[in-house]
Amino acid sequence: MAEHATIGDYSLYEGDDEALAKAACRFISDRLRAAIDARGGASLMVSGGSSPKPLFAALAKEDIDWAKVTVSLVDERWVAPGEAGSNETFIKDNFLSGAAAAANFISLKSSHDTVAEGLPAIEARFKTVSAPFDICVMGMGLDSHTASWFPGAIGRVEAMAEDNAARFAFVDARGCDGAGVFPNRITLTLPAVMGARDIVLFIPGAEKAAAFKAAKAGDTAAAPVAALKSAGKRLSVFTGLG
Repeated sequence: MAEHATIGDYSLYEGDDEALAKAACRFISDRLRAAIDARGGASLMVSGGSSPKPLFAALAKEDIDWAKVTVSLVDERWVAPGEAGSNETFIKDNFLSGAAAAANFISLKSSHDTVAEGLPAIEARFKTVSAPFDICVMGMGLDSHTASWFPGAIGRVEAMAEDNAARFAFVDARGCDGAGVFPNRITLTLPAVMGARDIVLFIPGAEKAAAFKAAKAGDTAAAPVAALKSAGKRLSVFTGLG
């Protein structure tokens, strides 16, 4: 069972990987059902990577009216579905199966050659998705990036600008730790994430727990994940015992 505490204004859940997946699944499921009851539908933005795989497996089994849930990604590598590195493929393979396959998935990849060229098309896909998003499920790398807000990346400052009215931005993360061989990214902007009704930061493991705790609020250049700490009561962190 994950231990729950309040750190400042945000909620902190600590435990082993299994306990965290169960706790985060319960948290997200409850809020999806509440959103459907209150507004007739829900929006869920999720992250790729190996860490949330157990969470998504558990969430897919939940008794939710998935046909009333819109699912998309916090960020995506600019690769076609089915190609190596595609978060879309990861989510469809590890989450949107069984009952959850009824969810409305919105892709963050277009046929355009570059992210910058494709941004208007992606923004247009979300015209029918009301703001704010209900839940953003964020991850974090050991370099303290979240979404595709990599320290030192071209476009990070614009993506994290508090006055950015767009939901999405492009990032060129060439040479950045954690970006690997996929530097071209589309990502939610900071205002789009921070406006969400609930922000879930799912970062199991002691190393990530320590990195998040060390991230100083306001130091978003070196540790972009620190920006989430200002979300207050809307932020729930699920992490290992650091």
